[in-house]
Amino acid sequence: MSDREWNRVTVGLDSRRWVTRKDCKTVLVAVHTVTSGQRLLDTARLLESDLRVQVVFTKAPDVFNDGVDQLISGLGGASLPWAQVPYQRFDLALAASLGSIHEIHAPLVVMPHGAGFNKLVPARDGARAEDRAPYGLDAQRLMRDGVVLPKAIVLPHEIELGRLARTCPQALPVAAIVGDSSHDRLVASLPHRDVYRRALGVGPRQKLVVVTSTWGPKSLFGKHSDLLPRLLAELPREEFRVVALFHPNVWFGHGIWQVRTWLADSLRSGLSLVPPDDDWRAVLAAADWIIGDHGSVTLYGAATGRPVMLAGFPHADVDPDSALAKLAAVAPRVSRRGSLRGQLDKAEREMRPGRYRPVVDQITSAPGRFDHNMRRLIYRLMDLRQPEHVPVTPPVPVPRLGA
Repeated sequence: MSDREWNRVTVGLDSRRWVTRKDCKTVLVAVHTVTSGQRLLDTARLLESDLRVQVVFTKAPDVFNDGVDQLISGLGGASLPWAQVPYQRFDLALAASLGSIHEIHAPLVVMPHGAGFNKLVPARDGARAEDRAPYGLDAQRLMRDGVVLPKAIVLPHEIELGRLARTCPQALPVAAIVGDSSHDRLVASLPHRDVYRRALGVGPRQKLVVVTSTWGPKSLFGKHSDLLPRLLAELPREEFRVVALFHPNVWFGHGIWQVRTWLADSLRSGLSLVPPDDDWRAVLAAADWIIGDHGSVTLYGAATGRPVMLAGFPHADVDPDSALAKLAAVAPRVSRRGSLRGQLDKAEREMRPGRYRPVVDQITSAPGRFDHNMRRLIYRLMDLRQPEHVPVTPPVPVPRLGA
């Protein structure tokens, strides 16, 4: 990309000539994927109403960064091309993936883009699970030339300190236990369940089955694509609605047109699809049952108090010490045999208050405190006094259908 296409108004040596508010601290939000971008927006929101701060976005290199340009343009945020990033200094940078972060010149805050650090770095040459680090806590990505890259590594739970000590002990001094934004916003959204259900077209006498799939060949959609047609065939439409939540990497890996084409028969049979850029937390809050796999959305489903069922679970790819592994130990499996309605009814009958409490307790050790802790961290790194108003965790927007 030619440097003529660089953003010379918002950032750069002559930006003072063009901007209306000068001398702002500049925060770079490095968006690798739609998934990481959705997570980063929970933190960028903490800078609202502060006239001392300018936020700029960039699409960072990633094999799954299709859709990021649309996400950023949809926000209406100031943006700059990644090629410009190594030639600028920023007062703070935020990232929820680790690709090419060594090119960023700023105090860098990295955070998980899902529910903690559950998945292991992909196996090479038959490596055993116990020899593989959780992705996001591995020294290979957190360090370069013997130096820890981030200024702060955001951890959702204090238990992650022990895991980081095993995988990258050099990073312990910059670890910060902050909490989990998606957990907190999901919990804040639960009282609005009825509003979300109406937006999803769930009638007063209907039950909502949410089917969630992560990406990859071992995911629910990768291995159990017959589940959606079975649900739609077996569950009467006047009594049930079925909504599918696919990881953005499914949509952007294959193309929105292709995913909808693959599911054309199911859509004609009553399936609803949530667009890849929509807020999935509202859909979880609305659910009566959640059927998923080893993705983070399934794990967050445990915080809703509704039955969670698993349709496949690749144990070898999940850290055995993670909250996701704990969920797999207690959640019922969906069987290919027998009535699906019967399996749903059984899961509902056996659901007891507190069944998933040990799982949820491992998602965050600072429930309800992410906004407070994260704002304190980012303002400290910017060397700015925090705004006086107390941050309040809002519910997520109503969902929309029709990807």
